Amino acid sequence: MSVSADDVVSDDAPEGFKVLPIGGNFLTHTGPLYVRVADGRALLGFRVRAHHTNPLNICHGGMLATFGDMLLPVCIHRQSPEVGLRFLPTITLQIDYLAPAPLGAWVQGEAEVLRVTRTMVFAHGVARIDCTPVLRVSGTFKIGQPFKRPVEGAGD
Repeated sequence: MSVSADDVVSDDAPEGFKVLPIGGNFLTHTGPLYVRVADGRALLGFRVRAHHTNPLNICHGGMLATFGDMLLPVCIHRQSPEVGLRFLPTITLQIDYLAPAPLGAWVQGEAEVLRVTRTMVFAHGVARIDCTPVLRVSGTFKIGQPFKRPVEGAGD
């Protein structure tokens, strides 16, 4: 049975995920993104909704690219004490689209910090639907100005 863009799609996140409070009109429009933090590591996810899809009712590559561009900094902030809470403007972003993400799917990613220098940080990550990789991403980010993170929920 296929799901059409007119069908109601649940935007409930799996247990333990909370809405990622993030500023900016673009991400407010394309979201919501959800985060779960455990043992200093973050998982980021989103539910593919109708406004994320292309004419084939699969997630548009632009949304997956946006997700990858958020996945890396969100994970960097939680894994790298050297970076802390500093704005991370993207210098480069490499994306491999590995499989389609259909309407209604839960896309979840995690990332690793590869290297931190005085002015830049390098990371890579993978997003999956269940066990199937749908996106591989790597990027370089400039270490920018400090910021305060809005509260994501108790214990984060």
